[in-house]
Amino acid sequence: MVEGLTSPVPVSSRLPAVLQEDDLLHRFTGAFDDALAPVYLTLDALACYVDPHLAPADFLEWLCGWVGIEPDDTWTTERRREIVAHAASVHRWRGTARGVAEAVRLVVEGDVQVRDNGGCSWSAAPLGPIPGSAEPALQVRVSARGEVDRRRVERVIRAVCAAHVPFTLEVVQEEP
Repeated sequence: MVEGLTSPVPVSSRLPAVLQEDDLLHRFTGAFDDALAPVYLTLDALACYVDPHLAPADFLEWLCGWVGIEPDDTWTTERRREIVAHAASVHRWRGTARGVAEAVRLVVEGDVQVRDNGGCSWSAAPLGPIPGSAEPALQVRVSARGEVDRRRVERVIRAVCAAHVPFTLEVVQEEP
């Protein structure tokens, strides 16, 4: 119960007309109004709870888990909101070079370049040359403007990269 919070739909207003004049019944149903008021107001604001830009800061932790992101204690509230808001886009491109680049950009301040050596082609002649190499590999280069936690970036790449593809990470510190 929240002190001073009134119910938008009092229980007594839903009673039959003959019972609405009973003072005891009004006081009795008032207890239900006090208990139900936070429920009604939470349900009315439910859309705000699942929108990362509007959700309360303490609710963002739950939203991170909901979209499959492991929150980092070093992220500010605004950074966490941005990461949760872009999670669907990252998941949409998961396993691709674009998806890896987007995921790394969310946790690193700087430029991210991803090179995938795989390729796909067709040939009118059988046994034609295929671009790339036979072994898959991913190269990620991060030009960072600040300090970079290499283990965190590797963890992010592992989470969005295809499981069978090995990767290399190069971190270059830019001069401020």
